Amino acid sequence: MTMTLDGSASVTINSGAILGITSGTAVASTSGTSIDFTSIPSWVKRITVMYSGVSTSGTSNFLVQIGAGSVTTSGYVSGGLAAQASASSALGVTSTAGFFAVAGINGATQSQTGIVTLLNITSTNWIATSVTAESSDGNRTTVASGTLALGGTLDRVRITTVNGTDTFDAGSINILYE
Repeated sequence: MTMTLDGSASVTINSGAILGITSGTAVASTSGTSIDFTSIPSWVKRITVMYSGVSTSGTSNFLVQIGAGSVTTSGYVSGGLAAQASASSALGVTSTAGFFAVAGINGATQSQTGIVTLLNITSTNWIATSVTAESSDGNRTTVASGTLALGGTLDRVRITTVNGTDTFDAGSINILYE
């Protein structure tokens, strides 16, 4: 085993795999119906999707989808709960099309800030957890979790909406992987 320490919080083993936290390139979420992060290395066991001030043209909830060669759009077991402080109310949602990142959006002007953490449990089995709040006042908070048995080694992450037609119109999205 060859080990190289480079002072950047990364360790290179066997002249190849870099271990540590790697940042993707932040993407302005100001157009399109989805944001894709591809070419994720096969050794990745944890991915954090971060979004700040993200909104869309409509009221469709946000989803995170993963894939191996292509994006997987079915087979998820995902549920979320959105709680609204000012109305003392809650809304529960479920999906088989992706992991919830945001649930219970009331209007197109609501921007969201939060994280989705994806964890590799075994081989191709992944779980997700998320926490989100409205960017402007934190009045609505979402928590969600889910699982998916992926058909291969994860190499991509997509952020989209449940209806697939609302377009992103504000904010930025990035990932960290390790």
